[in-house]
Amino acid sequence: MKDLKIYESPDKGDTVYSREFGSNVKHLHSESEKIKSVRDMVLEDEMWAEVRQLAKTNATMKDAVDRVIMLYHLLKDRK
Repeated sequence: MKDLKIYESPDKGDTVYSREFGSNVKHLHSESEKIKSVRDMVLEDEMWAEVRQLAKTNATMKDAVDRVIMLYHLLKDRK
């Protein structure tokens, strides 16, 4: 029983964790593409929040963000 692993999923299989029998320490075993996509979006949103925060105190970042915003509006208006 020493090598026995337990597999658990809190979300009906989208995320699967494994742990040794008798242990409470869980390790990520697998994730669905849906979960990976959501995690990537959250990480990107966090990054953009940090970029906006840095632009408040860093002139170079502010200039870059202003250019991205201008480009966004130019491209969006073309549709």
